[in-house]
Amino acid sequence: MHHYAKSVEELAPRDAILSKSGLAFMRDIVEGRIAGPPIGQTLGFRPIEVDEGLAIFEGTPKFCTMNPIGTVHGGWYGTILDSCMACAVQTALKAGQIYTTLEYKINILRPIPVGMTVHAIGKVQHVGRSTGVSNGEVRGVDDGKLYATGSTTCIIMANPKR
Repeated sequence: MHHYAKSVEELAPRDAILSKSGLAFMRDIVEGRIAGPPIGQTLGFRPIEVDEGLAIFEGTPKFCTMNPIGTVHGGWYGTILDSCMACAVQTALKAGQIYTTLEYKINILRPIPVGMTVHAIGKVQHVGRSTGVSNGEVRGVDDGKLYATGSTTCIIMANPKR
């Protein structure tokens, strides 16, 4: 059962995050043992599958994600892609490591209709001591069409200080 954090206190404490591998941490979110971040509830997406070097998110853009011209805002594509690509890097981290996105790029290929469910698939290309690189794509669940692609570079930090 997936649930989202409703307060800062419900987010996983840093010690809990650092005490397990990135894959174990992500599995805890997917399996509902740890609350997911509220951004997923706000924008209508969540992680549904993780493995080493892989993170798949499922999302359905809502009316509130539309831009003034009546299409899903590019920020929605960017956020779901940033999430799946960076979480793919997270799955390759050892206990005691964290990451943050350093930069990402997206290419929107076609508009996603509001209310259509998509999968955002992030796959690791490289994880080293200080950086992780992954690619992503957004595909329609029902039609299989490619809606967007992306790439990211994440910085990896070992034993971060508070």
